[in-house]
Amino acid sequence: MNRGFLWLLFWCNLLGTVYGYIWYDNQLLYTFQNYPAALLVFVPDSPTASLFFTLSLLFLLYPPQKRGLQGVGHVIQGLAVVTSVKYGVWAVSMIVAGWSFGGDMIWQDFMLIASHLAMAVEALLYVRFFGFGMVSLIVAGGWTLLNDVMDYTFGIYPYLPYELHNYVSEVRTFTFTLTILSFIAGWVALKKAKRL
Repeated sequence: MNRGFLWLLFWCNLLGTVYGYIWYDNQLLYTFQNYPAALLVFVPDSPTASLFFTLSLLFLLYPPQKRGLQGVGHVIQGLAVVTSVKYGVWAVSMIVAGWSFGGDMIWQDFMLIASHLAMAVEALLYVRFFGFGMVSLIVAGGWTLLNDVMDYTFGIYPYLPYELHNYVSEVRTFTFTLTILSFIAGWVALKKAKRL
């Protein structure tokens, strides 16, 4: 909770978030051109999770005094935990699955594995400092499930390695399962933090 370290985490996550949205630029453009604009919010999964965590750090640095802002902060913190764990693990799993089916290993894959593992780990490490409770966790789980539904109903899920293109139904099942497991991980972390 050292403020200097929180600021370091904030800037690292903010830069990673910006990079993540740039990473999604082709898919965002394709979605904008071919789907209703309302679906755009469901396209960039990992950078949005990183954005939630970045905003959560701001709420730690500058705790709001007004009750309404505290509630908003708690929902964002719940979203940060569920989505960071889910998409952190999901991205690593998809990269490794692509390799296991014969995909090439490139340097960017190793960078993405490290950064996405960090997303999951930092979210679970900071749960005890966040102020959210079960209601915010349920909202976060509901949002993440809605995102899954939109991704696999409209085909706007993150681009998969070429080697996984014939396994979309299996990826879909894994994705929904991972959302539930990420919600459970947040719930267990809250219990350990003795807020349930």
